[in-house]
Amino acid sequence: MSYTGPGFEPPRPRRSRRGPLTVALAALVSGGLLGWAVYATVGGPGDDEGPGSASASASAASRTPSSSAGSTSPSAGDGKPSDPAATPSSSASAPAKSGPLKGKVVVIDPGHNPGNFRHVTEINRQVDIGTNSKACDTTGTTTNDGYAEAKFTLDVAHRMRTLLQRQGATVKLTQDADRPFGPCVDERARIGNQAKADAVVSIHADGSGTGNRGFHVILPGAVNAGAADTRAIVGPSRDLGERIAGNFVRATGSAPSNYTGGGTGLVTREDLGGLNLSTVPKVFIECGNMRDSKDAALLTSGAWRQKAAQGISDGIVSFLRGPGSAR
Repeated sequence: MSYTGPGFEPPRPRRSRRGPLTVALAALVSGGLLGWAVYATVGGPGDDEGPGSASASASAASRTPSSSAGSTSPSAGDGKPSDPAATPSSSASAPAKSGPLKGKVVVIDPGHNPGNFRHVTEINRQVDIGTNSKACDTTGTTTNDGYAEAKFTLDVAHRMRTLLQRQGATVKLTQDADRPFGPCVDERARIGNQAKADAVVSIHADGSGTGNRGFHVILPGAVNAGAADTRAIVGPSRDLGERIAGNFVRATGSAPSNYTGGGTGLVTREDLGGLNLSTVPKVFIECGNMRDSKDAALLTSGAWRQKAAQGISDGIVSFLRGPGSAR
């Protein structure tokens, strides 16, 4: 997700300092980043580059190949066949099977829409997010080679849907490239609210500067203004976010962001419509930085996207199975 998109003001970049400091910071996250502590101890992929400026892709739309804008093939970007079991049809939902999550509803919100760049006027329309007004949506960002964030988010969402349905959950997507553009950020929140979702996760990838690496989970801050009142969901959303962060590290081996979140992989925001208007537990995850070549190599790999889907899904399962379940 580009930081200059709707509701995304750039946080101040933080200079990466790996080693004992990072482990100490991660330890403060109430067990949610146990996997990161292990990662920092044994080492992982090189991610020690200093941060660049948190700049967005102002020309993301022009670099998004129109021929691939509507494609949701999980193998796209790496040229390798994907696991058929991980690529269900693009239907909005499927009957839940029996399993530990039987009766639970999960809404997956794939950030942006492959068709947004064709509807610039519509997605620039202002909508009420409680605290103020923001643009309906953005095109999202791309890798330097043109792999679109909207394509990435749909692919991960499809993989998550399969994994969660296997656990018995009812899974709904806010969009599945089944509409020309959007939905707007306020409608994305309403979809989760109206579904009375037990958990909502919005999938994204960042558009920050070269050298800025890693994932971060965005948590709702306490907001009570206009149509927004997040006070009841702040606690459960943090629990959901911590569980996703810890499991994401374990599944992918990726480190928390080196440019925001202070090494914890967790960031609290009060300016995002998708969180402000939610009445059910909800978080965003920025899975990596599309504008860094090392992160982009992961994001464009079908095998890594499967790991990302597994990590996020494992965090959701842990959250839904209750406080006593392993993180």
